[in-house]
Amino acid sequence: MKTRLFIVDDHYLVIEGIRSLLQQEKSIEWMGHATNGESCLAFLEKNEPEVILMDISMPGISGIELCKVVKSRYPGVRILGLSTFNQRSFVEKMIESGANGYVLKNASKEELLKAIEAAKTFKSYLSFEASQALKRNSEKEAPVLTRREKEVLEQIAEGLTNQEIADKLFISATTVDTHRKNLMVKFEAKNVAALIHLAGKSGYL
Repeated sequence: MKTRLFIVDDHYLVIEGIRSLLQQEKSIEWMGHATNGESCLAFLEKNEPEVILMDISMPGISGIELCKVVKSRYPGVRILGLSTFNQRSFVEKMIESGANGYVLKNASKEELLKAIEAAKTFKSYLSFEASQALKRNSEKEAPVLTRREKEVLEQIAEGLTNQEIADKLFISATTVDTHRKNLMVKFEAKNVAALIHLAGKSGYL
């Protein structure tokens, strides 16, 4: 039996890359894609994929939030977190939200197929990097930030709004919001004050 597969990712190149990797596979039935949480939920109202590859970092509803919603409404749908981040906090939050596994975007075709097969049979699958991240001691681990995240973090610490940061860095306010959400998850901060405090402790500010 073919596995009905759906993907949610806001990067079209990622969607196309995974589709081209898997479209010749006889075990996969490609059901399509969504580029954000809202269109994913609209798709699920009328369709029943078995496995969803879900990007964690998206504008609007994040993958972590979307995962919770999908699992509460459609408990039979299996979700694999899909990310460029192999950081402990991302892996933990995705699994806590009900995901059946976690795969990095640089995964090989073989690994993707293995993860999809595991999820289909309600087993959990963590990529090697993700399982290593969970083993690390979170107390000793300072988050790894991208150059852009560092820039956004510095502006947040200055008290700038999303729109002001966007204007200053020549990016959209939505992109700033995505970076802000990623920073909150990476530092496991509940609010901006906690984010600035933890970033300072980690030597970023």
